[in-house]
Amino acid sequence: MRTAFPDALVQGYENLIPSMTNHQKDRHVIAAAIRANAEVIVTFNLRDFPADSLIAYDIHAIHPDEFLLDQLDLFPDVTIRAVESIAEGYEAPPMSTAEYLLKLVSAGVPRFAAAIENSVV
Repeated sequence: MRTAFPDALVQGYENLIPSMTNHQKDRHVIAAAIRANAEVIVTFNLRDFPADSLIAYDIHAIHPDEFLLDQLDLFPDVTIRAVESIAEGYEAPPMSTAEYLLKLVSAGVPRFAAAIENSVV
């Protein structure tokens, strides 16, 4: 992750953790998001990030399916190409884009997978 996203490492958020009001085990996530000036937290675990714990920081928690659909809406060509490129990168075993979309459904982003499938047909 550090190689692909060098700016993703957030430091200096630890002092914010005690003031967070979301689920205790995930307080570090909001603290890091605040320090990074993030607008969204993308998570399958929405229940540990209630809106009332985020609103003061103008941060929203969204499901990965919703986030990916937003990316597809905003950047359709880039998003479709990224999905195709990821599928093409599988070598052991090789995977078609259609097979990769099935993996995305299993991973919990079925609406995004369906939207990509409809876009590339």
